[in-house]
Amino acid sequence: MDETKGLNKNATRMLTGFIMGTIAMGCIMLGGVALLLLLAVVIFFASKEYVKILEHKGFFPSLKIILAAEAVLALITYFDRTDLVAGALTACTFGAFMWVLFRGRQPYIANVATTILGFVYCGYFPLQLQLLRDMHSVQYHDGLGFVVMMFTSVLLTDVGCYYAGTKFGRHKLAPVISPNKTIEGSIGGIICAIAGAVLVGCVIGVEWYLAAIAGLLCTVFAQIGDLCESLIKRDAGVKDSGNSLPGHGGFLDRCDSFIFTIPVMYYFCKYFIFSNDLVEFIKGIF
Repeated sequence: MDETKGLNKNATRMLTGFIMGTIAMGCIMLGGVALLLLLAVVIFFASKEYVKILEHKGFFPSLKIILAAEAVLALITYFDRTDLVAGALTACTFGAFMWVLFRGRQPYIANVATTILGFVYCGYFPLQLQLLRDMHSVQYHDGLGFVVMMFTSVLLTDVGCYYAGTKFGRHKLAPVISPNKTIEGSIGGIICAIAGAVLVGCVIGVEWYLAAIAGLLCTVFAQIGDLCESLIKRDAGVKDSGNSLPGHGGFLDRCDSFIFTIPVMYYFCKYFIFSNDLVEFIKGIF
């Protein structure tokens, strides 16, 4: 009976993953409104799960403020008006304080802080996928290839961590936060991610060393993102962020590896691949 349940659970997990992956890649390939709608759905459910987790801890971030801020940030990223981000974040932070001032309840400081963290962590970080997808230059038509490189690196990180950890895992990576993760598994994930990134780089015409650096950044921040979401859940005493996705838990559980990876990949591509502005700026200093 237990073996049957295990097989059914794995089958459900694989089916859910296949459906999610197909929809996500379809929207990414199309870009534009399709990608915006995909991000809107993911961010909406992830934000609800985030608020629920924090409420379990005894904090009460405002879901309305978080969603309103994310809607503003979504429009900014969709129209590529990054010059408006600082002003939008400032206004949304004011909104978080005003909500606590006029409608909030104890603990005031924690509620303001977790509201701000909510629309940055669940909203603005993932929304930068739109910016990465829409990047363009003379050499590269758009950022689609780099989105594929990022997804490949993150997925191979999961595969490498699992198999290397299962076979060679001896030393705990973060025993308090995630006792099942090992240093050996982490190294296996890093190797697989870099190899995958270099392979994608060869296909889209990126120098191997830039692709290797991109893969390293993706796998490191994918693992950090996973650990950070585990940290939030463990602190709140919650096992899964939700049960919206059969076999995968919630949207936060499924997307945690991408939350930090997306902005890191975006800024790496922006300053080191699509242009060399940062390099020239550093040279100018010295």
